[in-house]
Amino acid sequence: MSRLGKIPVAIPGGVTVTLENGLLTVKGPKATLTREFKNDVEVKIEGDTVTMSPAETPSAKAMWGTYAAHLRNMITGVTEGFTKVLQIEGVGYRAEVKGNQLVLNVGFSHQVFIDIPEGISAEVVKNVITLTGSDKDALGQFAANVRKVKKPEPYKGKGIRYEGEYIIRKQGKKAV
Repeated sequence: MSRLGKIPVAIPGGVTVTLENGLLTVKGPKATLTREFKNDVEVKIEGDTVTMSPAETPSAKAMWGTYAAHLRNMITGVTEGFTKVLQIEGVGYRAEVKGNQLVLNVGFSHQVFIDIPEGISAEVVKNVITLTGSDKDALGQFAANVRKVKKPEPYKGKGIRYEGEYIIRKQGKKAV
């Protein structure tokens, strides 16, 4: 039994939740998000709460809490939004936003251009990239793609890392 799935999800003011043909739509002041829900979980929208219960399928109990978490993230996304912060460390490492692209100079012989997806905004101040958006999944995937360009290395710590991420440092060679 899912502990998250049992708890009814409250719908705040200014947010509407609809379910049609397995497509859950959440509209709020910041954005409109949609997600496909399978028939594994029965969704009941009653007033300002949404309750979920598992259907009689083998994967229903596994997906019950997952769908509840997705719904909570969608409601948070359309009301408050999500933020991911990436830090760039290294001599000469820089980032800038040009139009709809993020341009990274991270020690390669060329610049790396990454298209910013629709619904996500990027801002660069010094060596800190701040990504904001309403869709938690798309935001996390884009942040992971940016980090993948130059992962932090363990000897000097150079690269792109999340804010608050701790890099385990190695000692390196010793001079005799």
